[in-house]
Amino acid sequence: MSDLVAAQTLRTALRRRRSGVLLFSLTPPRRSESEDRIREIAAVTLERLTALDLDGLILYDLDDEADRNAAERPFPYLPTLDPGRYHAEFFGGWDRQSIIYRCVGKYDEQELRTWLTHADPNRVLSVFVGPSSGDKAVRTGLRRAHELRRELNPDLVTGAVAISERHARRQDEHLRMLAKQDLGCDFFVSQVIYDIAATKNLISDYAHECRTRGIEPRTVIFTLSLCGSLKTLEFLRWLGVEVPRWLQQSISHAGDPLGESFRHVLHIARDLAGFCEDLGVPHGFNIESVSIRKAEIEAAAELATEVAALRRLSSPVIRA
Repeated sequence: MSDLVAAQTLRTALRRRRSGVLLFSLTPPRRSESEDRIREIAAVTLERLTALDLDGLILYDLDDEADRNAAERPFPYLPTLDPGRYHAEFFGGWDRQSIIYRCVGKYDEQELRTWLTHADPNRVLSVFVGPSSGDKAVRTGLRRAHELRRELNPDLVTGAVAISERHARRQDEHLRMLAKQDLGCDFFVSQVIYDIAATKNLISDYAHECRTRGIEPRTVIFTLSLCGSLKTLEFLRWLGVEVPRWLQQSISHAGDPLGESFRHVLHIARDLAGFCEDLGVPHGFNIESVSIRKAEIEAAAELATEVAALRRLSSPVIRA
């Protein structure tokens, strides 16, 4: 368990806008898996995570995003176990807090009411995610989801997504972030980052707009994900992650694409940590591990170890 968790819970750290949070994110097993197989996956996962210096876990809620991109999906969409259920029934041995993603448009109001009523705010936090495109039909909107949270479980700490690529196109993602703060969001988790310039532009605009309005910026958690194959690179691009052409070529032509990706991602972490410290924006990192390839799973764990060491050097505030 890290120094951060020893001193305070993830929930408290985010509400107090502390830097230094380190998370690890996973996708729940496929819904088609047997319960015995799900238990086996959870046990192996817990063993791996417990050995890492983490402050919490993220469990993703997948949705079919074909509406956002008409191109053929490099990997097929396969429905996964509900992240709330996966956490409640299979992660009893996890001694740290977890962030449960909710693609709120998938759920009708009664489904969200049921989950919000039973979610323990001392064990879980949540990130509410809106539709993948403006054309997608939704059963519950983001604003209504936050209204339900305030009504049914006001102690549940919630966050939102921040997308650098959307800021590059529209120049208003920092305003979206501030609007989500007004709804009650206490932190932000970025989409996977490979374009550091676009991310710096977003964070700079966000920090200066906060100063203009006389409000404190919320913690921004940057998602880092390794790319161990050309197909993974293609999938990242399908998801809307901007990978600069020079970096695509560097990874594509490397003798060891995973090692090349690791080197660049660790550089991104160091660069963003220093940038945020200079701007006074509280920040943390989320190591994403959604691959089923053993080499990429092990490399993600190694990346978490490296970023934990970086945090200890650059964020002494977490020991307060």
